[in-house]
Amino acid sequence: MKVSFFVTCIADNVLTNIGIKSIELLEELGCDVVFNPKQTCCGQPLANTGYHKKAKKSMRVLIDALLEDGCDYVVAPSGSCVLQVKEFPHFFRDEAGWADKATVLVDKTFEITDFIVNVLKVTDVGASLTGRAAYHPSCHMSRLLGVKEPPILLLQHVSGLQLVPFKGQDKCCGFGGTFAVKMADLSGAMVTEKVQNIAAAGVDYVIGADGACLMNIEGCIKREGYNIRVYHVVEVLMMR
Repeated sequence: MKVSFFVTCIADNVLTNIGIKSIELLEELGCDVVFNPKQTCCGQPLANTGYHKKAKKSMRVLIDALLEDGCDYVVAPSGSCVLQVKEFPHFFRDEAGWADKATVLVDKTFEITDFIVNVLKVTDVGASLTGRAAYHPSCHMSRLLGVKEPPILLLQHVSGLQLVPFKGQDKCCGFGGTFAVKMADLSGAMVTEKVQNIAAAGVDYVIGADGACLMNIEGCIKREGYNIRVYHVVEVLMMR
């Protein structure tokens, strides 16, 4: 099975271990992974801020890059970025050629845990991590993309790991991209509440599937002085 890996901006520029572990995991599960260096941002920050014309420039580059190698699937370690790709046909609804290409891309694009569970039909990758963990269900991935169960199923099969519920688990962490910049005080209050609830649950780890949310949560954990490690789900799934 040939897979085109969509790295996303956060994994490419900030949390690089997410990209590395994603590719290692996919290869371990038998995928032939292709990475096209022509890929760029999905355009979400610009699109969400109202700069649709500029956002579509990035979208066109990404569409061509991810379709160029003719892979069976496109996989990314971010529900938020995958959601943006799923919305491409809406942005190009008045441009027949691009709308067609966007639709082709949508049909083969998956968030990585969704791909592993629902395409590869795998729930146990042989991972091991001892301790108590809180799972943060990021908003775009769980509420809009609808990917809720796959990361939980995979984490439930990690040997030695106990998933612990916490107060306000389904609430937003306050990141929201440009929201964290434009509404900084509100964003800061939201992530502080989230982190305090996580700490009250007595966990060793916070695990999530969107790097931007994890970056926001980890920053607050460090500011508050809690001894809690933060991992992307793919990092946990590659622990042996």
